[in-house]
Amino acid sequence: MTTILTILTEGFADWETSLLNAVAHSFYKVETKYATPGGKPVTSSGNMTVTPELALEAINVADYDAIIVCGGTIWQSPEAPDMAPLLTAAKQQDKLIGLICDGTVAGAKAGLLDTIRHTSNGDGYLDFTGYQGKALYRDTPAAVTDGRVVTAGGTSPVSFMAAVMDGLGLADENLDFYVGMHAAQFSKAA
Repeated sequence: MTTILTILTEGFADWETSLLNAVAHSFYKVETKYATPGGKPVTSSGNMTVTPELALEAINVADYDAIIVCGGTIWQSPEAPDMAPLLTAAKQQDKLIGLICDGTVAGAKAGLLDTIRHTSNGDGYLDFTGYQGKALYRDTPAAVTDGRVVTAGGTSPVSFMAAVMDGLGLADENLDFYVGMHAAQFSKAA
């Protein structure tokens, strides 16, 4: 069975990965799991509390098909967990890695975005991390996939969800229809 692990932290941006996990679990029967620093409950920016299945420190990358890092305010603070060991292991094991919003900050700090095309919350957004991938940054509102890494800005949960599902080999006409339903809200009325 395909399994997605989503990393959540205190203050996580609840809208960024909820669509991915809901679609994957409800419609595609993907197993969805959650991990937090210390395995402690965390509260989102929208005041939703989540009790995870495991601690970030106890993750065995081999158990998952995708590792997703949800954005949130912690990633730009000194309290941010060091994601380099986990993301490096995921890359070495050819796991799909999804980074959305400030989850891209964690990826940049880990060196993951130095050599691949990627996006985030805006041109220059990741510069403070000291990463070496600025020339590969794509200023686009849609998710960017390069190899086994999917990146997106915080306002792109639909394209992020679609890109992760595609990266897991689960894209089909039903997913296209679902994405189209979300896109319809941006079309002009006749």
